[in-house]
Amino acid sequence: MSEKFNLEIISPDQTLINTEVKQVTIPAYEGLMTILKDHISLITFLRPGFIEAEIENKIEKFYTEDGTVEFLNNKLLILTSSTIKLEELTKENIVKMIDESKVLLQNSEIKDKEKYITNHKLETLQQIS
Repeated sequence: MSEKFNLEIISPDQTLINTEVKQVTIPAYEGLMTILKDHISLITFLRPGFIEAEIENKIEKFYTEDGTVEFLNNKLLILTSSTIKLEELTKENIVKMIDESKVLLQNSEIKDKEKYITNHKLETLQQIS
């Protein structure tokens, strides 16, 4: 019996991935969640971090900033406008996003929610570089 389920990551202009996976770890606001076959139904939101999908005994990593997640009947659907395969991020883009995040965090008028999100974004980007 297969222990795999379907993962689909969709952005407004393309399908980033649509395949069977053994497990997926997502950065949700509740914390990191690992989804396995037959997980309970779930709807949640992504925060900045890594989506890690185990495909054919290899880990495929994606950088994400936001999105919605639905798991139902062994189908994991991620809708996002800010997810990119980790290998497609250039060093220049990473440095630029880190600098922008640092500037934003220095703004005294930043709201707590935005500070929380930006801190996660900065922490994730620093792990890449």
